[in-house]
Amino acid sequence: MNNKYVDVAAITQIIGCVFNNPSLLDERDKYIISENDFFEDFHKVVFGSIYNIYMTGSKVSINTIIDYLSGRPKYKTIFKKNKGIEYLAEATRTAREEEFNYYYNRLKKFSLLRAYDNVGIDVSFIYDPINVIDIKKKQEQEDWLDNHTLTEIAECIDKKIEDIKYKYIQDDMSDGYQAGEGILELIEDLEKTPEIGIPLYGSLINTVTRGARLRKLYLRSAPTGSGKTRSMIADACTFACGKLYKDGYGWIKYGSKEPTLFIATEQDKSEVQTMMLAFLSNVNEDHILRGDYLEGERQRVIEAAQLLQNSPIWVEELPDFSLQDVENKIKKNIREHDVKYVLN
Repeated sequence: MNNKYVDVAAITQIIGCVFNNPSLLDERDKYIISENDFFEDFHKVVFGSIYNIYMTGSKVSINTIIDYLSGRPKYKTIFKKNKGIEYLAEATRTAREEEFNYYYNRLKKFSLLRAYDNVGIDVSFIYDPINVIDIKKKQEQEDWLDNHTLTEIAECIDKKIEDIKYKYIQDDMSDGYQAGEGILELIEDLEKTPEIGIPLYGSLINTVTRGARLRKLYLRSAPTGSGKTRSMIADACTFACGKLYKDGYGWIKYGSKEPTLFIATEQDKSEVQTMMLAFLSNVNEDHILRGDYLEGERQRVIEAAQLLQNSPIWVEELPDFSLQDVENKIKKNIREHDVKYVLN
């Protein structure tokens, strides 16, 4: 591991600003700082001390940091060896909180570049830290880095990787064939294994689509408010949960238990969950939202909740997204959860 992708000035500004105003750490929807954003052990010790002291509700000061480190000999040695008191004094004196957002973005951008570099991906085409000769190139890279978001930087790097992939495997992806090649074998295969997917929710849609077949795209089009989201949630639960409650029959086996991803673009976590509970338990969602149940309904909702907890169904929230964002979420869930079905 190396320390090429480190902006010491940005790190010092972050530490100085957070020391002066630890409440910046409360803005978790805006600022997320972890130890991975610091390369040197010294910076990890200093920021970690500030963070941990503030999280206990104590006042952050040089004295509290010294007290905090007194019970941690290893960290105390690192702090003392790097003249931590003098460092903090200078960092807090030069901190410019009005520019915190700029330095925070610099910190995260270098963390991103360092992460790519650490797994062997050359990102010098974006930022070359060892270039000390070509001043014009250096300034152009600095300007480019400052003017692009984390997502744009990641997409730029990923595109380089994708270009390489398509360059060398495109022959495998574009094989041609004579129209009748293997067609008799195809007929026999379909007789043995019909082209039918796992059930969607509803007999009519299954008649039209022959179920949810892998490697197929299904597009539903309908006006706003006509129930597209609820229909997709019903399908997601059908794919992943394996049973539901039906009036007159009780809990019945329905569908299968296939790893499934639902991408929510407008609904928050509680909205998605109450719709899933309502579908599985066959309880009016309004009863769930008001916490006012008819006889037997609450127990069904609890059973539906337990069913969801034990089912391979995953949800990602993407309120503001690009096609690349959707693709990234799908790839992530395929890697982490072996997802086979995606609803968006």
